[in-house]
Amino acid sequence: MAIEGFDYKEFATSMAEQAKELVPAELNDNEKEYIVKTLGNFTHLAGEALYNDTSLNLNAEQAVLITQIIAEWSFHKSIDLIHSGILPQYWDSIMQKIAFTIFEIAKQAVIRKIPQDQLLQAVEHHVIKVYKESIEELEKKGIIDSETKNKAESQSNIDSMAQQAQAEQMKKQQELAEESERNAAEARKQREERKNKQKREKEKEIAQNTIANNCITNKQMRLMTLALVLKILSQDKVTTILNKFNSNDSLKISQYMNMANLESQIDSDLLTDCLKEMKDFLPIKKKLTKENVVTDIMRLYKTASREKVEKALKRERPFVKRFVSQANDGEYGNLPLKVAGIVVQYLEESV
Repeated sequence: MAIEGFDYKEFATSMAEQAKELVPAELNDNEKEYIVKTLGNFTHLAGEALYNDTSLNLNAEQAVLITQIIAEWSFHKSIDLIHSGILPQYWDSIMQKIAFTIFEIAKQAVIRKIPQDQLLQAVEHHVIKVYKESIEELEKKGIIDSETKNKAESQSNIDSMAQQAQAEQMKKQQELAEESERNAAEARKQREERKNKQKREKEKEIAQNTIANNCITNKQMRLMTLALVLKILSQDKVTTILNKFNSNDSLKISQYMNMANLESQIDSDLLTDCLKEMKDFLPIKKKLTKENVVTDIMRLYKTASREKVEKALKRERPFVKRFVSQANDGEYGNLPLKVAGIVVQYLEESV
């Protein structure tokens, strides 16, 4: 019986369309066409072979995994060959060896129910091995010289994309930091405006508030202090925090927030003490270190099932999956620390 729910033709077409958007802009039209065509052909052939081989008893998810791995490595290694300096007439034979190797390794790993992270590691190992052996074979035959061989073996588009992703993420982090600073400046401006407005309050109101201040309990002081903090947060964050209180306290905090001259009703010394007390209970941001990244990933595998973690990583690039697998084994890979922190945050939110 064919694999239910697995349309290999549509999948191959989809992979080729995605490749068109990702090919390096500096390549010429023929080179771009070669990448897309090669990826599409290998993906189609692999999908068709899996679809028609009823003895494998694969489901749609397993078939998609195998063909997707072939598509991704076809994309990266065809780019490496284009950049290698090797003449185009030798590209197809090398790509065919790579695609066949991936197909067999991935198929057998799925059949034997090998964990996905180990499957990806095995595929990567054999892809690099076959690619290198193919290059060395061309040198032995005198088709390329040692300089071209060294240049070809040094190509790694998958690593280049990882570096590019890191640079883009750092840029994004910088933009977020700048936006955060602007928001903080705006919040300071708003606080200053409220403070100036409070100074213009009628003397009678200030006097009445001063009298009332003498009767404020310790709990009321804390609720007022919290209200002051919440007034500078977004409405979504305010709602989330208020929902953690019982209805009476939540109502009181809301009332305090709506008081135009709340700051003037609280003794400054008491306010300072209360803020210090609240600060002691605030969570401390953990320092981003390699050890903490490894610890967090190992914790995720313990608190959540392996299936949930692998599901969250399903559409990630091989180098991300490899990094998470190494971290779960207690080893920090070669991913930049900032990118690793982003990966951990993504997994924590996903599982």
